[in-house]
Amino acid sequence: MVLGLVQLQLPVVETPEQVASQTQRIVDMVGKARRSYPGMDLVVFPEYALHGLSMSTADELMVSLDGPEVAAFKAACVEHKIWGCFSIMEKNPEGNPYNTGIIIDDQGELKLYYRKYHPWIPVEAWEPGNMGIPVITGPKGVKLALIICHDGMFPEMARECAYKGAEVMLRTAGYTAPIRHSWQITNQANAFQNLMVTASVCLCGSDGTFDSMGEAMVCNFDGTVMVQGGSRPDEIVCAEIRPDLIREAREHWAVENNIYQLYHRGYVAVKGGAQDCPYTFMHDMVNGQFQLPWEDKVVYTDGQSCGFAAPTRTYVGNVPNLLTPQERAADAKE
Repeated sequence: MVLGLVQLQLPVVETPEQVASQTQRIVDMVGKARRSYPGMDLVVFPEYALHGLSMSTADELMVSLDGPEVAAFKAACVEHKIWGCFSIMEKNPEGNPYNTGIIIDDQGELKLYYRKYHPWIPVEAWEPGNMGIPVITGPKGVKLALIICHDGMFPEMARECAYKGAEVMLRTAGYTAPIRHSWQITNQANAFQNLMVTASVCLCGSDGTFDSMGEAMVCNFDGTVMVQGGSRPDEIVCAEIRPDLIREAREHWAVENNIYQLYHRGYVAVKGGAQDCPYTFMHDMVNGQFQLPWEDKVVYTDGQSCGFAAPTRTYVGNVPNLLTPQERAADAKE
């Protein structure tokens, strides 16, 4: 599978007219991707590609799945016979908007729909995601997952993607330069710890206030960097993914097959390994008792430092439609 990561110029979007203009710009970049790389299967746009970094939650700027923006993205994928990954800030009648990522196939069908689990708090006011982390069969039969920006700083996110069968994890972002080092090491670690390719891209350039860093990068399943972009806006960084090698590593690696060993630790000493859950934080999260030793000393616990009012609603999440291990295994064989 050939994918392209678009280091899209950071836009200024403050009006509905600018949303429409930026929609057309993204559509035009889909065309550029196809012309530049005739063999490309999937083109990936960064987080905030449509909305910029204003962090505005104004209703007139928000987008719906059935709105004209997503319709334009679908039409572009059909016209250019390519899969596309896009970012929208999604209207939410029940509260703050969602930071949403979608993947559309070359027939214009919505194949993946994900709401960002971990907003970049206290800076971002988006509602936390409540639909699980989907994994789909993408171009050339490659299993794809999508996470968004700050999600990638949590190793549990990448582990969940791989556990559900993802061979390639996309990470779209709007990060600025101070995050560069953390961006690179987490992209590499997420790949190696899960024997999974990570393909990650940020916005690029300046909007007159913020400077996004670009830094598109594809990391192989052993953690090495296959290709990496710099800070040139609108550059499309391209890579070829070999899912057969990912599958081979997951089946044949021994000492560094860490995602397998997580639940089969010490299998040389005991039959099948220790199949327990020895981690205190996991038990505490499940039981609603997660509490850090320094919990009472944490300074920032809401968004008031960034100009947002203290929230009054309690989180109520939907129950995600999770597959059983048997259902996931059957799906992986398709």
